[in-house]
Amino acid sequence: MSAPKTAPQYAFAVNPLSSDPIITSFETRDVRFPTSLDKTGSDAMNAAGDYSAAYCILHTSTPLAGHGMTFTIGRGNDIVCQAIPYFASRLVNRPISALVADFGATWSSLVSDSQVRWVGPEKGVTQLALGAVVNALWDLWAKALGKPVWQVVADFTPEEFVRCVPFRYIEDAITPKQAVDLLSALESTKADRVKHALENVAVPAYTTSAGWLGYSMDKMRSLLQSTLDEGYKHFKLKVGGSLAADRERLAVARDVIGYDRGNVLMVDANQVWGVDQAITHMKQLAEFKPWFIEEPTSPDDVLGHAAIRKALKPLGVGVATGEMCQNRVMFKQLLQASAIDVCQVDACRMGGLNEVLAVLLMAAKFGVQVVPHSGGVGLPEYTQHLSTIDYVCVSGKKSLLEYVDSLHENFLHASSVEKGHVVSPLEAGYSVEMKPESLLKYEFPGKEGVSWWRSEEAKSIIEGEVASAF
Repeated sequence: MSAPKTAPQYAFAVNPLSSDPIITSFETRDVRFPTSLDKTGSDAMNAAGDYSAAYCILHTSTPLAGHGMTFTIGRGNDIVCQAIPYFASRLVNRPISALVADFGATWSSLVSDSQVRWVGPEKGVTQLALGAVVNALWDLWAKALGKPVWQVVADFTPEEFVRCVPFRYIEDAITPKQAVDLLSALESTKADRVKHALENVAVPAYTTSAGWLGYSMDKMRSLLQSTLDEGYKHFKLKVGGSLAADRERLAVARDVIGYDRGNVLMVDANQVWGVDQAITHMKQLAEFKPWFIEEPTSPDDVLGHAAIRKALKPLGVGVATGEMCQNRVMFKQLLQASAIDVCQVDACRMGGLNEVLAVLLMAAKFGVQVVPHSGGVGLPEYTQHLSTIDYVCVSGKKSLLEYVDSLHENFLHASSVEKGHVVSPLEAGYSVEMKPESLLKYEFPGKEGVSWWRSEEAKSIIEGEVASAF
């Protein structure tokens, strides 16, 4: 359900150099990076993944094109690519102005195909594909306006913001009117926060770069020290192996960052534990004073998260989750059940930015801090916009953003961190457009003599995948 019908439609102002683009065609690309070779991304649940992008390009009647992607970790990326046309095909032959005039209604229409909905009702593979397409449309709109996505949203009136949001299934948590009131309360001070964004002090960053479970103790110690020297104050480590190994890793981390220098430690189990196991294990790690335990159990277990939070709260350990939450309804339940201290919404696991805006609104209403999930290729590029939107428009409070220093060289407008803060993107779009040469080099399986996946070096991964299937 979109906002009340009395809300004004957008005045569609485009860059003077462009017209109102009409979407003429689309394409999908299966792009994979061989991160399993150096264990980047390794954790208790995912021993070795190849960071991947199910990539969507919306071509138009103008030189502008919209680029969107969904993050996966290798096998199965092709399945998401096969689902993208179900949604992208519904945008063909339509001008951007018509699609964004009531963006919430457009979003709802994309998920209304009952036959596609039957195999994935706003969850799973179809939801991942929807996220790539919707985010490509946002990228295209922002390029037509000549603005970064965060600034497109920051320039909305509260009513325009709310017209983008799908309220179906969540009006028992927040209504369109409540959302307008929440946003309106921050309007008088929004210009100050936009100024902070333009000064690159809106979004403090934290790092996971040292924390992958497959890294040796020496590598972890070295990376922690180097990121500490760069000015980081927040550090996240993976846990979920043996209790002895986890304690050893956290002891090393605290030896490097200390307890009394304002440095904050977080830990992430990536869903490896049951509820009772999570409570028992984390009680043994509480002495290392982690701010939160991320994904302590199944991402679908709302009541399990609530039980873990209740048990750990007296120890000063919070609970965070969200990177695997597939829709706004899951977040609604986590918030209503007081199951999380930190909301880690993902930019593309749900149905793109429209649904993320719904989660930001609910988190603000329930007073829960938003710290988007950014551990994957392209995710920091996306989430720098989300955190800026949350600060400027929704919560009015500075939070944190995960920054993983990996694979940014493949993007035309890569995200970056300076002096412990994310550098606010100023280029028009959603920041996930890849360099053409990277698309060619890492397309899977790609062209002989062009794609890395056709090389001798790739055989170790491909042959290993075949062997692991039996």
